[in-house]
Amino acid sequence: MRWGCYLPRASWYSGLGRTSQPPDECLPFLTHWSWPLKGERPLGPLRAFIRHHGSSADSASPSGRHGQVFRSISAAEAIQRHRRNLAEWFIRLPREERQFGPTFALDTVHVDPVIRESTPDELLRPSAGLAQEHQPPPAGLPALALSQLFDPDACGRRVQTVVLYGTVGTGKSTLVRKMVLDWCYGRLPAFELLIPFSCEDLSSLGPTPTSLCQLVAQRYTPLKEVLPLMTTAGSRLLFVLHGLERLNLDFRLAGTGLCSDPEEPGAPAAIMVNLLRKYMLPEASILVTTRPSAIGRIPSKYVGRYGEICGFSDTNLQKLYFQLRLNQPDCGDGAGGAGVSATPAQRDNLVQMLSRNLEGHHQIAAACFLPSYCWLVCATLHFLHAPTPAGQTLTSIYTSFLRLNFSGETLESTDPSNLSLMAYAARTMGKLAYQGVSSRKTYFSEEDVRGCLEAGIKTEEEFQLLHVFCRDALRFFLAPCVEPGHLGTFVFTVPAMQEYLAALYIVLGLHKTTLQRVGKEVTEVLGRVGEDVSLVLGIVAKLLPLRILPLLFNLLKVVPRVFGRMVDKSREAVAQAMVLEMFREEDYYNDDVLDQMGASILGVEGPRRHPDEPPEDEVFELFPIFMGGLLSAHNRAVLAQLGCPIKNLDALENAQAIKKKLGKLGRQVLPPSELLDHLFFHYEFQNQRFSAEVLSSLRQLNLAGVRMTPLKCTVVAAVLGSGRHALDEVNLASCQLDPAGLRTLMPVFLRARKLGLQLNSLGPEACRDLRDLLLHDQCQITTLRLSNNPLTAAGVSLLMEGLVENTSLTHLSLLHTGLGDEGLELLAAQLDRNQQLQELNVAYNGAGDTAALALAKAAWEHPSLELLHLYFNELSSEGRQVLRDLGGTAEGKARVVASLTEGTAVSEYWSVILNEVQRNLNSWDRARVRRHLELLLRDLEDSRGATLNPWRKAQLLRVEGEFRALLEQLEGPGS
Repeated sequence: MRWGCYLPRASWYSGLGRTSQPPDECLPFLTHWSWPLKGERPLGPLRAFIRHHGSSADSASPSGRHGQVFRSISAAEAIQRHRRNLAEWFIRLPREERQFGPTFALDTVHVDPVIRESTPDELLRPSAGLAQEHQPPPAGLPALALSQLFDPDACGRRVQTVVLYGTVGTGKSTLVRKMVLDWCYGRLPAFELLIPFSCEDLSSLGPTPTSLCQLVAQRYTPLKEVLPLMTTAGSRLLFVLHGLERLNLDFRLAGTGLCSDPEEPGAPAAIMVNLLRKYMLPEASILVTTRPSAIGRIPSKYVGRYGEICGFSDTNLQKLYFQLRLNQPDCGDGAGGAGVSATPAQRDNLVQMLSRNLEGHHQIAAACFLPSYCWLVCATLHFLHAPTPAGQTLTSIYTSFLRLNFSGETLESTDPSNLSLMAYAARTMGKLAYQGVSSRKTYFSEEDVRGCLEAGIKTEEEFQLLHVFCRDALRFFLAPCVEPGHLGTFVFTVPAMQEYLAALYIVLGLHKTTLQRVGKEVTEVLGRVGEDVSLVLGIVAKLLPLRILPLLFNLLKVVPRVFGRMVDKSREAVAQAMVLEMFREEDYYNDDVLDQMGASILGVEGPRRHPDEPPEDEVFELFPIFMGGLLSAHNRAVLAQLGCPIKNLDALENAQAIKKKLGKLGRQVLPPSELLDHLFFHYEFQNQRFSAEVLSSLRQLNLAGVRMTPLKCTVVAAVLGSGRHALDEVNLASCQLDPAGLRTLMPVFLRARKLGLQLNSLGPEACRDLRDLLLHDQCQITTLRLSNNPLTAAGVSLLMEGLVENTSLTHLSLLHTGLGDEGLELLAAQLDRNQQLQELNVAYNGAGDTAALALAKAAWEHPSLELLHLYFNELSSEGRQVLRDLGGTAEGKARVVASLTEGTAVSEYWSVILNEVQRNLNSWDRARVRRHLELLLRDLEDSRGATLNPWRKAQLLRVEGEFRALLEQLEGPGS
């Protein structure tokens, strides 16, 4: 790979009214898809680009062939307009692609998949089994570059028709887009005119007669002027037929007659047949893309070269794809303007971690064999680490991923049922996925796969549909397992896809028991004849005194009600299973699902309860989350486009059943990681009313120890930010929060009465957001814990601005926040400006005697302050004695805790000091803690020696024993 330079673009005709430019020669491979086109200016200037894997730009005009055909000024201008129109059409990317950054649509890059030349013998060879369908391409003929597709074959014969085939997800559509744009920007000089056709578009015309000239003129208006010249263009005219599987072609003469006139009307399929026969425009070049099942629709004698699109069979291609995708600039702020763009160093680190995992974890490399799954990996990482667009969820990423690959795809165009390919996959692969989730396994034997695929197949047509699905799409969902100990089995290409398909299988109502199936059939039969039978029985009952007839009449009415109740019970059973899966105690001590997903992609293993042993059971925590996500309105709309509609009534009844079960089990206290998973379920569901009702009983939000990434902050804020009831406590200790996270979580903080933000490395800049929080008119925080954050005196200055106007805060902890003398003096000078504070903790801040005494005097003069913590500061023995003496005379005023003793007695707050030390032992400087403990022990010894009261001596000895044990723990070998 090397970077090219800025080169002039080729001109189609030197006689145009513009400055002529030399033809492109040896142009490097342009990986950019597109750039802006404005007005009528030429399609230039050329941009810097990457050479990689043999570009079509390298193909030059073959010697001895036709010269330039479209020489007139009008023809050249018509083709130039055609280029511009094509470029404007093909640069339009779907919304899912625009999430990667503001410049992605214009400066996006493309990596060509590997194209391996194959022979007709390989295509006709029958498959021995499912394992054979997943075999990598044999190392026979060399790989083809785009520039080599129309090169002469091994026998020197000219190649006019090329068929590229590949399973779903190998990149056929992207390759066509790349090739068309290459031609639009002059990087395909071997062809003067390129005309792309979508076979899906042609199939929509049906048998309506039309001509080739009409097809071209209707779709590409600028080419009306050059239609008469098509017959003389020869091989410099390229037709691109994309998605041949959508057309029913009949090459029999009895089915499709011969026709060589481009202006002769006929069925679109017949026109394509004569083009491929080389009976119409025999010199034209043709590129066809298709799925493997439709290769046989073109007789091999009409094909000059077959090329199999093998995806990214080389790990280096995968790495290049990830590097180019993930290094795109972010869109900036996420939802609500609180997101923070990733720095280039962070993006590079992400790419490096992913590259290392590709090298060491062969299963993810096997999944990324398909370019589509490389896209899914990038989209998932972007979701986890970049600012999250409003409304984007993990479920929507997977649903959009399926839409990008299966939108408009039918299983078999010749099948009259016109069955959606995605609907067939949901029925078969969804069943296999659900069976795996139910039996808690991720590895499947060939018998398991065949059992799900062949279940219920009875007719020849059904076997044909199964054969098409196995050839075209099975590789998309299943991959051979390459892990030691599981060779010969299959796994879902991406583990989360198994849980997604299992959830889809459930919400589509495809999982039915035998009783349900029989009951439904009986109900349908009775429903059809019920009205007629009821009418007859009513007449007979009036004429004949038979008492049994009214009983039969009522039974007919009862059967549908019984079946309806049976369906309701089924929904309740599904909701019960989903909730039990969400709250499994076995999963209480693992990471949250978002960290698990990141670890599975980047190769970082999360903690386990038994580190030396593999997990006894598979974890399927995404399964219930996907179920909730699929019931959201947005995902249901996309699934309907894929032929998998979920009825509004079914979604409502499922949601009610889930809410009923969550209301019972959701009241239990959950560990922090499981609580975040619960909130993530509500985030995926995207129903604020549902979440407000289910979470109305939540009073304590304890996420201590959970790494709060920007995405997790967005999840918590979106789910809990709009609630009305107050939260008694919000504990976010040791969550790696930053100022951006604080801003995102502001709506949640406004509902909290107690807020814990300890151990988050929050600096002075975070105090600006905390000041704004305290000044907010809806703030109801009474307790604010900021201990073990480097706030410094500058941060306290900002906090005091908020304390002046705040009327709710009564307890403030600034333990170990680096205040020093300056910070305590600042507090002493401004403490009287707040009239509600009752407790202030400034212990372990490195303050000396003067600052501590000044703050103590301000505390004694404060009207409401009851307790001031000053222990573990740099106080001398004389300073502590002064504080004790002055405190003894300050009756009815604030208590100042600076030591374990009060005169010759034990301080009633000694247990508070002990608990603080034990709680923070792992984060504090142990040498400094040891020194302070020795000073405290010296105070205890002095007090014990100064008293004759045996009861006080016993108390002092007990407390001394507790602190000596803590000191021995610090000095021990395992400390």
